[in-house]
Amino acid sequence: MTFDQVAHGGQEDFDATRVERGGFVFAKHVVTPKEGSQLHVSFMEIAPGKSAFPYHWHAGITEAYVILAGTGRVRTPGGEFDVVPGQVVVFPPGPAGAHRMTNTGAEPLRYVDLDTTADPDVLGYPDSGKTMAYTSTRTTTIFRDTDRVDYYDGEPDAE
Repeated sequence: MTFDQVAHGGQEDFDATRVERGGFVFAKHVVTPKEGSQLHVSFMEIAPGKSAFPYHWHAGITEAYVILAGTGRVRTPGGEFDVVPGQVVVFPPGPAGAHRMTNTGAEPLRYVDLDTTADPDVLGYPDSGKTMAYTSTRTTTIFRDTDRVDYYDGEPDAE
């Protein structure tokens, strides 16, 4: 998907990617892609009692949710709070912006997800002790933080 023309429409106008993995059940309708855009926009829909993503933060991306329908609970480093239609939540880059939203209602939780973009994007997952490096030119890499090695580890000229 490339972003080379005006994007316009409602959720039903954009194809959905659906994920069902245990407590994570959602549909993501991408309006503008991450690649080739300064603003990644998606319509999101989370199933009742589920979340879209694990608790995480982005190193260089600001993320915002505009709640359209349903109710949810957002977890952040500063505590948890409820969200309802008409509200917006903005998460700053870095660990202070860590977040996870869970649908607390009986109906789908629908919101618009607005993200600035960065390539590469580095994400931290505090609950599972993982880090993910995403770039459009390489396969996404996820590793456990305990797998750290020295900067020069494995370099032939460092022996």
